[in-house]
Amino acid sequence: MSEVVDQLAELTGFRDRDVMDVTLVMALRDLLEPESVAIYRAVGEPGAERWLTRAHLRAGDAVAAADPLWATPESLPPLGAHPLRLEAMRKRAVTQLPHEGGWLYLFPLATERDAVSVIEIQSLRPLGAASQRTVSSVLRIYHNFQGLLDYSERDTLTGLLNRKTFDESFLKLVSELPPPAGRELLSGDRRHEGVQTHYVLGVIDIDHFKSVNDRFGHLIGDEVLLLLSRLMRGSFRFHDLLYRFGGEEFVVLMRCDDDTHAGEAFERLRVNTERYLFPQVGRITVSIGFTDMRAGDTPAAAFERADKAVYHAKSSGRNQVHNYAALLARGLIREATQLSDVELF
Repeated sequence: MSEVVDQLAELTGFRDRDVMDVTLVMALRDLLEPESVAIYRAVGEPGAERWLTRAHLRAGDAVAAADPLWATPESLPPLGAHPLRLEAMRKRAVTQLPHEGGWLYLFPLATERDAVSVIEIQSLRPLGAASQRTVSSVLRIYHNFQGLLDYSERDTLTGLLNRKTFDESFLKLVSELPPPAGRELLSGDRRHEGVQTHYVLGVIDIDHFKSVNDRFGHLIGDEVLLLLSRLMRGSFRFHDLLYRFGGEEFVVLMRCDDDTHAGEAFERLRVNTERYLFPQVGRITVSIGFTDMRAGDTPAAAFERADKAVYHAKSSGRNQVHNYAALLARGLIREATQLSDVELF
């Protein structure tokens, strides 16, 4: 029993979801001593979902393997490639069957609304009823703790990430950027050699949103915000980070090959929003500005650059997407001054 308590204490000691998933598979491996333990998550658009490996740990592994967070959907196996996982997830039922001279166990991991992940355990010997109950209990605690994180990290109306989680994610991504050209790497630091990492911050603002609230009331205004958040989910990839900053302002953190691809993603959202018929309100539009994230950037500085591009979009007629760097190159705006995080947040 003390071993189980220790594992649960370890599991709930982190707020980083990546670390939590790794800790979960390590806890199950230590408790059950199976051949392998893995978490697979269904990601992507309905009808085109793929399996993303969140953490996979074999008996002798020192470190868990995982698919890159920014993996392209095409590089991941489709759901149909692993029908047993899919069946367990959809039925929300534990699956047990003989497999390659041992036993395979599939435990669905469900949210309040849906089952989106599967724990896969391969063992040379069958897990007894007590062991299966232990796994189910650990997964319930994991699920409940994830729910608490969602409550603290997500906007209650839209379900998008909230503003207070932004800084940590931003600084984590900035730390992955290679240093500016001409700056030497610190001794022994080879993390960025040959790396071409490119991150973009975008700010999305609903045009004339105050008039929506004034004409139709705040309940309809909230419905517009909720529907826009759904359009955002459909316009961006599963691994792009989507935030509601409050009011009608939204932020996106995304990894892409270059500014052209980023511009295409934001333009897709602009078009999807313009074409969507919002109940009672009709048509609305958004103004969008985005900027490259720079090595050594602060959240405030990057946000200010993107917000300048949004301001230019609004002053030029609204319903537009603008790249801060392109506006700067054309002399349409001036370089943003450095802000502190205190000034922004």
